[in-house]
Amino acid sequence: MSSIHSTPSQPGGIAAGFPSHSGASSGRDAHNSTNSRNSDAGHARIAPSEIAIGVVIGRASEYFDFFVYAMASVLVFPSVFFPSQPRLDGTLYAFTIFSFAFLARPFGTVAFMAIQRHFGREVKLTAALFMLGISTAGIAFLPTYETLGFTSIILLSLLRVGQGIALGGSWDGLPSLLALNAPPKRRGWYAMLGQLGAPIGFMIAGGLFSYLLSNLTAEDFLDWGWRYPFYVAFAINVVALFARLRLVSTKEYARLLDERELEPVSVSELTRSQGGNLIIGAMAALASYALFHLVTVFPLSWITLYSMRSLSEFLIVQVIGAAIMAVGVVLSGLIADRFGRRTTLGALALLIALLSGFVPTLMNGGESGQNLFILLGFGLLGLSYGQAAGAVTANFAAKYRYTGAALTSDLSWLVGAGFAPLVALGLSAHFGLAYVSIYLLSGAACSLAALSLNRALEIRD
Repeated sequence: MSSIHSTPSQPGGIAAGFPSHSGASSGRDAHNSTNSRNSDAGHARIAPSEIAIGVVIGRASEYFDFFVYAMASVLVFPSVFFPSQPRLDGTLYAFTIFSFAFLARPFGTVAFMAIQRHFGREVKLTAALFMLGISTAGIAFLPTYETLGFTSIILLSLLRVGQGIALGGSWDGLPSLLALNAPPKRRGWYAMLGQLGAPIGFMIAGGLFSYLLSNLTAEDFLDWGWRYPFYVAFAINVVALFARLRLVSTKEYARLLDERELEPVSVSELTRSQGGNLIIGAMAALASYALFHLVTVFPLSWITLYSMRSLSEFLIVQVIGAAIMAVGVVLSGLIADRFGRRTTLGALALLIALLSGFVPTLMNGGESGQNLFILLGFGLLGLSYGQAAGAVTANFAAKYRYTGAALTSDLSWLVGAGFAPLVALGLSAHFGLAYVSIYLLSGAACSLAALSLNRALEIRD
């Protein structure tokens, strides 16, 4: 087995946090590399920079979809789909539907892995992204509760499930391929590139909603304005689809995947052989995933319900926080390359645990306290989340990396983030913000426990 942490490059070792093999294997790798260069002389090779562009574009489009729905769950859905409920209850209902995508995502991964085995990765990716685009655009055209009654809520739930299934199916292996083809001393740097999609997606979504809120009346925004970001999300999905297919459909990409054994395996085989790695990988980044929604979605809902602040201005503060997160993601690559991925994740889990103790003070501290929580939270999130993908991909034997990385990510999102807005808002509304601190602290504790267990088992890169 392999470890979550990065280690210095070994002679003949594989880049990006996967096991270094024997000298014979290294010789075979060198021999295969020579043969590949000879056999592929007729067409250009795919450079890591090209893979990186595909990763960033693909992830940014997915996160834009993600945050458009998340922000609408706070700003729109309580009024549009739950108008007869108190604002708090309507928001909690909206967050319940929000969680459906995280519940559906592992099923999407399994279903689309089967599609890939039978019809190929191009068919799988095209079908998944079209499903994502249709589900997202479908939300934009949904009739409101006043028009369709409870049926509108059912349709919203089905489209949200469709988004989750599609997100599970959209795994293309590009992050793993990028990591494996990264220069040996730049593992952390290349591992963080895919994570840049999160702050980029948030900045676009947050900026768009802030613009609409500040330039439309409340009536126009709830009538038609909120639908516009979903149209934009569909258009971005189309662009991302072609950008990713440009890589996925090439012979060189297929050859690289075959060389690295990045092919789907059955879930039953994966769980039998790698069940422990699946759990450890999911738990190792839990602090990061728990913090993810506690600085993005939860504060927006709390401000909406309990503060007189301008929502458009608060979104701008969050957009600034997302810019800080992007810087943190980049820095995480440098830090992980210097100190190791496991050390980085462990240190950030401790800092997140420390931050958890200040949630009530900062959120109840007026605009300055709230702004400080947002900016500090996004900064820590960037440093931690930047290496979360490494924790997801590093634990699996070669044969199981492709499916294992996808399912571990699904489980991390489900356990750490899927119910975070619902739980955090419910706890803070009924028991106080101190319980949000406990919730975040539990995520940090789980991460530290998983990292310690990984070390005790002497799992190595």
